Amino acid sequence: MPELPARKVGIVACSGEELAEGTVTRLAALKVLNELRPRDTVTICLPLFLAGGSGDRAFARVHPTITVDGCDLRCAARATEKYSSKPAASLVVNELVAECELEKPAGRRRLNKAGQQAVEVTAERLASLVDRVLSKEGRAPSTEDSEAARATRKTSEATCSCGSGISVTKLDIGGRAVEMVALPLIFQKFRDIGRSLDDAAARELFETVKIYNAVPAEAEESYRQAILNDYATYCRQEKKA
Repeated sequence: MPELPARKVGIVACSGEELAEGTVTRLAALKVLNELRPRDTVTICLPLFLAGGSGDRAFARVHPTITVDGCDLRCAARATEKYSSKPAASLVVNELVAECELEKPAGRRRLNKAGQQAVEVTAERLASLVDRVLSKEGRAPSTEDSEAARATRKTSEATCSCGSGISVTKLDIGGRAVEMVALPLIFQKFRDIGRSLDDAAARELFETVKIYNAVPAEAEESYRQAILNDYATYCRQEKKA
C-alpha cells in the first residue's frame, strides 16, 4: 500500500450567500479549521471543486470529507458525492438550529446574536464529527487540551486540500482523458520492492490502483491496460533519471 499523506478530514462548506445559514456554515468551518481541529482538517473550496479543481477532487477521493450545508438543498453534500465520493458525514445548519431549538439566524453579511450562536453550535458539532470520522478510521484526533495545543490552535491557519500532495494523472482510456489519483506513489512502491511485472504483480498493481480510484466494471480491461502502460513508461523514465 502506498504511503499517502497523513489522513485528514476535508471540510466542504456551502457557499450560498442568499441565506444567513450559508454565512453560518463558512464561519463555523473556519472556526473548526483555525481553532478547534487545525491539525486534523483542511478546507475544500466548493466553487473550485465544482469547477474541476484537481487537487480538491483528488483529496476528496482519498480522504474522508464532512459537508456542512445551510439549507435542505444540500449543495455541498451533493457536489461532493457526484464528483468524488459520498461524504463521511453531513450537517445541515437549519436542521441543527431546529434540533437545538435555537432562534433562526439573520443577517447575511453581519450575523445577529442568534446567527453567532448558531456558528458556535455548528462548529462544535462539526468538531465532534471530525473526531468520530477519525476514530472510525483508527486514528486518534488531536484534541489534547493543553496550553501548547491551545496556543497552536490560536496561531494555526486553515490549510487547503489543493496542497494535499496527492498527485493527479490524466490517462487516455477509451479515447477520453481520465483523472487517476496517486499513481506515482503506487508505481514507486512497486518499483522500490523490485517486483517484476508478471501476471500476479500486474493484478496486484491494478487492485491497488482501484483502492483509490473508481473503475467502471465494464471498462476494467481498458483501465488495466492504460495503467500498465503508464507504469511501464514510469519505469523507463526512472531508469534514465
